[in-house]
Amino acid sequence: MKLKFVNQQYQTDAVNSIVNIFEGCEIKNSLFTIDVSNDKGFNKDSGYTGEGVSYFTGHANKVSIDDFTMLENVQHIQEENDIQRTKSLENKNFTIEMETGTGKTYVYTKTILELNKKYDFTKFIIVVPSIAIKEGVYSSLKATEEHFKEKYDNVVYNYFVYDSSHLERIREFATSTNIEIMIINIDAFRKSFVDTEKENKANLIHRESDRLSGNKPIDLIASTNPIVIIDEPQSVDGTKKSKDAISSLNPLCTLRYSATHKELYNLMYRLTPVDAYQENLVKHIEVASITSNEVSAKPYVKLLSVSDKGGTYSCRIEIYVNNKKTGVIDKKAVTAKTKDDLWETSNEVDYYKDCGYIIDNIDCFKGEESVSFSNGEYLNIGETIGDVDDNVIKRAQIRQTIELHLNKELHYIKKGIKVLSLFFIDEVAKYRNYDRKDEKGDYAIWFEEEYNRLIQLPKYRKLRENYADKISLEADKVHDGYFSKDVKGRIKNSIGAGVSKDDETTYQLIMKNKEQLLSFDEPIRFIFSHSALKEGWDNPNVFQVCTLIETKDTMTKRQKVGRGLRICVNQNGERVLENKYNVLSVVANESYKEFASTLQKELESDNFKFGIIEPISFTGICMKQIDGTTYELTQEDSQQIFKDI
Repeated sequence: MKLKFVNQQYQTDAVNSIVNIFEGCEIKNSLFTIDVSNDKGFNKDSGYTGEGVSYFTGHANKVSIDDFTMLENVQHIQEENDIQRTKSLENKNFTIEMETGTGKTYVYTKTILELNKKYDFTKFIIVVPSIAIKEGVYSSLKATEEHFKEKYDNVVYNYFVYDSSHLERIREFATSTNIEIMIINIDAFRKSFVDTEKENKANLIHRESDRLSGNKPIDLIASTNPIVIIDEPQSVDGTKKSKDAISSLNPLCTLRYSATHKELYNLMYRLTPVDAYQENLVKHIEVASITSNEVSAKPYVKLLSVSDKGGTYSCRIEIYVNNKKTGVIDKKAVTAKTKDDLWETSNEVDYYKDCGYIIDNIDCFKGEESVSFSNGEYLNIGETIGDVDDNVIKRAQIRQTIELHLNKELHYIKKGIKVLSLFFIDEVAKYRNYDRKDEKGDYAIWFEEEYNRLIQLPKYRKLRENYADKISLEADKVHDGYFSKDVKGRIKNSIGAGVSKDDETTYQLIMKNKEQLLSFDEPIRFIFSHSALKEGWDNPNVFQVCTLIETKDTMTKRQKVGRGLRICVNQNGERVLENKYNVLSVVANESYKEFASTLQKELESDNFKFGIIEPISFTGICMKQIDGTTYELTQEDSQQIFKDI
């Protein structure tokens, strides 16, 4: 199948907000020369030779309007887009803010073609923060090429990923009269680029190269005066070294695209989460949180120690505490005294409200150290109230994700929509365990057990009987993991945001097979990932995101949710616009539940009323202890207990 692309008005508005910055420019062909006199492979017929001088002619971008005119253009665009007017060009940095899943790569690709059509600009560099985004951008350029060539009279444009082992491609970039688009990872040109004498540290792009007749690749690139596009600038140029590296490209201007900017240089266009939601440009979000509090039906309290200093009794207890700055709730050790109310001590975490967790007595007598509460609960040192095995919670998350997935399959499959689910995990070994004969980790085992049980339920009979050719009933065929591999071919925990060479395997698999994943011919529906799918990859048919990992960085959480925000497509690659098919379910751990409300507060503080996060009606699971052993109750028993409560 092939994805089909339809240009939308908001995308055109974003494109024009950049293109019109250069209103009044005349088409100017700027030439420069490249000395190739030391190149033994130099073709005299394609260059100039005379009295020992040989060179190629390079082609660069050229602007014919002055900065004053450009600033007037910028201010006019900002007025039209209801954005506060800027007072300077800020070194010709211009920002586009677009919510995740609304097609920013499509937008800046179209911007490139419009800038060429109107002003004959030909040299463009897309700078990315990671291999994930690099592969995603290249894949997007490939997927949209046929679409854009139809729109732009088959204009010739070349795009490639920078590779230090093929520096000759830099010469083609510099000398071509066609549109040239280079995709490069920031790490490929920010290492020791000032001190090039340190040959063992400097990137190859900053060193003289025999393949370029002794020229430095960076010098040839800079001579083209490229328009630099930064994809996810908050991850690209957050340091002085990165900013200096961008400057070394000698950009005509720098265009910055993201949903989560940290610095807004000359904001030209903004598509907020609210805009995206109200215009039905992204999926709605619903959140199911399976946490220790919910499954135990009791607040969490652990007694760590007691103290008697100067006749004042106190205790150290571990409880859930609300961080008022971030809005995130986490387990934290706090000091409390007699008569303290844990609801107040926790910064008003609702779990402790009106349930009698007021410290009644602290006993510091040796051998009898304990704390008692006004509701009759009692703890000795090391004992816990409301604690549940973390594995039980994660297995419940997996089960809930499968159930949500299959519920959607029942209805979506008739519409030709394949449902995908994405798991973020904390450790690769929990999915792929090489110490086991079958090499399956706990997550894989739990998944297959839960899938095999759920798919046989009566409510999924239609899937089994009517769509066996479209959905596999064999659990081991419907899931897979996308991870980096070591030299032995074994998968491993990825490093950082996916910038190492080992990560190439991960992203080539998942980035280049987006259309394959969308097809019913491909049995895989559940994807397990350890790391870098949080940015740079998305698939329109991801309908569930399950987090089997704790994460506290708000931007990272938003990026992970963003993997499933795109409007879904059918088997013809066409977008399905009905709201009822565009719902993203987040199966969350504790911090993710808090992230949902934190995101709402964060946006509302910027005067955005965000209304796409809704709770999923979920009963949860109950635990019962018999002779010190914890048993998981059936869903029916759990529901009855919750009714009794």
